[in-house]
Amino acid sequence: MKVTIIGLGLIGGSMAKDLRSSGFATELIGVDTNEDHAAKAVELGLVDRVLPFEEAVKNTDLVLIAIPVDKTLIILPKVLDLIDGGTTVTDMGSTKKMLVASVADHKRRKNFVPAHPMSGTENSGPTAALDGLFRGKMAIVCDQENSGPQHIALVEKMFQNLGMDIAYMTADEQDHSTAFVSHLPHAAAFALANAVQVKEDRNIIFDLASGGFRSTVRLAKSSGTMWHPIFQQNRSYVVEALNTYIKHLKEFRDCMKDEDDEKLWGLIENANKIRAILEGENPHLVKNEETITKFYTK
Repeated sequence: MKVTIIGLGLIGGSMAKDLRSSGFATELIGVDTNEDHAAKAVELGLVDRVLPFEEAVKNTDLVLIAIPVDKTLIILPKVLDLIDGGTTVTDMGSTKKMLVASVADHKRRKNFVPAHPMSGTENSGPTAALDGLFRGKMAIVCDQENSGPQHIALVEKMFQNLGMDIAYMTADEQDHSTAFVSHLPHAAAFALANAVQVKEDRNIIFDLASGGFRSTVRLAKSSGTMWHPIFQQNRSYVVEALNTYIKHLKEFRDCMKDEDDEKLWGLIENANKIRAILEGENPHLVKNEETITKFYTK
């Protein structure tokens, strides 16, 4: 299987490592506009070689796009223009509705499988690539009825080789769900980092910072190049998620301000229920004999 990966950072590089080790990919071609990243990816053995964009997407079995979502909007139509009829194209972006709309009428739309592996770290670049980053995680495939069955099957096989479960939903459902479970946590981390940095005695605060603060604010180290366009493309659902979060923050604040300790205790107890949800079987995952077929909660 010849695989071309556009974008050799954390996601693209980690996929390259596992697709090679699993035997799914027999040849890995890289594309990256950052020459240093491209050279490092070859040096690290993430890809066999780096080629110019137009050459790399021709005569390949699978094109995997792992670049910021604003760049994907530009690159995807060009990829579909250039590929052979049998080539499968997929992307790893965190937003989907705008992307699928941009190629809805493309003659090669059936070759494209919109996807989103729900995994990552706050680090970037080829040196951030990790073995096993995706194992045991969820991969979302969107609007599968608009993709050719052979292309869906290849992307499913790819995710299975990465050790991932697969969920199917519409692009709109994907954007709505990830606004709460991915985009909101990043927005909250950015806000928390900014809140602490404006304190006059912030150096003392950072000296005292321990595991709780560091784990909470970790996502604030994530790249603006990646996250700024995600917030732009999923603006309405992120605003909805933030409004919900702010409502609950205000509820905590008001309990403390009004010395309503009984209600404050109740809020903490209710929040503790998240442990059972995260550690137990998610009731919104519906499984059949082959795979997970639904993962969405309004």
